[in-house]
Formats: sequence, structure tokens, C-alpha cells
Amino acid sequence: MLGFVAADFHLRDLPQIERRAGSAPTGWRQIKGDPAIRNTLFQQQRVKSAMDERLDDVIAIMDELICDRGVFHGKLHFSSSRATLWLTDDPFRYRVHVLDEIIDPSICLAYPSRPYAEQTVVPPRLVRPVFERFKVLRDADENIYLRAGSLNVINGMVGLTFSCDGSHYMPVKEFLTKDDGFWFGAPQR
Repeated sequence: MLGFVAADFHLRDLPQIERRAGSAPTGWRQIKGDPAIRNTLFQQQRVKSAMDERLDDVIAIMDELICDRGVFHGKLHFSSSRATLWLTDDPFRYRVHVLDEIIDPSICLAYPSRPYAEQTVVPPRLVRPVFERFKVLRDADENIYLRAGSLNVINGMVGLTFSCDGSHYMPVKEFLTKDDGFWFGAPQR
């Protein structure tokens, strides 16, 4: 060996690469969660939450908030009966609402009427079917069930977290084509 060359660079001085932080993969991704939770999965059983009891009302309100009130990302936390919302007018702050706030129709008055954002990739006609599918996944099995589901109409992605602590991210259209066999290994209904 005759020698070596060393260089010291600051990361901010390096040239930009093609794939930027905002250009995440757009296909289905599955991420396994905490092994401790997966190992005790069949020792737990889903308990109906207050949100489960009012899910049809919640779905109708979420559809209204996303399609007509400027919400571009909505996440339902089923077990804790809360929703987290991000607005097109104020995307850097999220709002958290408990069930009583979500099912109160006056919540729509708190979010003024807004046209459906131009940059969305999810047509308004698919918003309600996504939330209806969340309901099916929430109720399909007593051990493996949906704990939280989100919809982002700007990037067109659905996020899911199940009782086994596994998470899935996939495009809306792909999500809507998946049957129970995809999620649970065999048709549940």
C-alpha cells in the first residue's frame, strides 16, 4: 500500500441525490412491530370501544371533513376513540378530537367549507369506502383487528396498525381491492 486519500465533507455540502426525503415508496409496505406484542397476540381479545359503537356516525363525519371541510389526512384510533386530523390550510399542525367531539355534527362548523384540494390523488367517491373497509378490518377477527387506520388523500396512501403491532401502508386503490383473505390468510366472511 502506498497510501490512502481521506476526505471530510459536511452532509449539507454534498450534492442532492435524485430520491428526496419526500419521495417515499408508493407501493405496499409492511412493517413488523414489537415482538413482545406479537408473542402475546392470542392472549388478548378485542374489546368494543365507544368508537366501535358509533362507527357509522364517525365514518359519515370523516367523509364530510375530508371531502368538504379541508381535511387531507385523517386517522382514527379505534381503541382510544379519537381522531387526528390534518388540514390543507394548516398542514403543520394536527388536531385531536375525542369521540364526543367527532360525532357532534357541529364539528363540521369548526372546519369551514373548502373545495376538495386540487393536488389530491384520491377521488372523493373513494373516501367513504376506505373508512367502511376500516370498519370491516376492525370487526373481522377477535384477536387480529385494526387498532388505527389513516387516509391521506394528497399522497393517496392508507396507513393501518393492527393488534399484532404490524403496520401496513398502501395506495388507496390497492387497499380497496384486498379481501379478508389478504389480511387474515383466509376469507373471514
